[in-house]
Amino acid sequence: MSAPKPKPRRSPSPQERQRDPARTRKLILDAAAAEFAANGYAGARIGAIAARAGVNQQLISYYFDGKEGLYRAMSERWQQREAELVPSGTPLPEQLRRYVLEALSNPDEVRLLAWSGLEYDGPDSDPDHAPRSARMQHSVDEIAALQENGALPAEVDPACLTIMLMAAAMATTTLPHVVEGLCGVDPRSPEFVHHYADQLALVSRLIGLDPA
Repeated sequence: MSAPKPKPRRSPSPQERQRDPARTRKLILDAAAAEFAANGYAGARIGAIAARAGVNQQLISYYFDGKEGLYRAMSERWQQREAELVPSGTPLPEQLRRYVLEALSNPDEVRLLAWSGLEYDGPDSDPDHAPRSARMQHSVDEIAALQENGALPAEVDPACLTIMLMAAAMATTTLPHVVEGLCGVDPRSPEFVHHYADQLALVSRLIGLDPA
């Protein structure tokens, strides 16, 4: 008995394409953020994203050209959010405080960043590798400028310090068990996240990241 022939992929109907494209794209992006945050890039499934968004699966291909295109669109959305979160001229301690607080207002994006590290197997495995590196270079340059002005010792490696601060800013998401074990609190509670954000900003000032 021969296997049944697979059904041909159906393009979205004209009616589907005409339904408020901006709203549809947002529904898909929100659903993708939740799915990628829960399962990582490798484990996320387009069908699951479509089900979360309540849309026809073909619309994801229509709007984003598949899984990788969707991931890149999420990266672009994060870049827009980042520009709002830390506009040019925001002092580094305040930048860190705001990044920590993203665990409350934008938890899926923080979890997604953690997943991208766990799944990392070289630049080709990470669709956001080059854009993320370019974004992070700005922080390295800020720290290097402070070092040139004498705020930090010459021995400090600006890139390594940027990595340390980034890891610290994500700790309530990546180390919840450590937070709960050492502090005896819910690591995701708004009270603790705000307290931790203030503490990281304070430490960054103590090491010279806000000489003003």
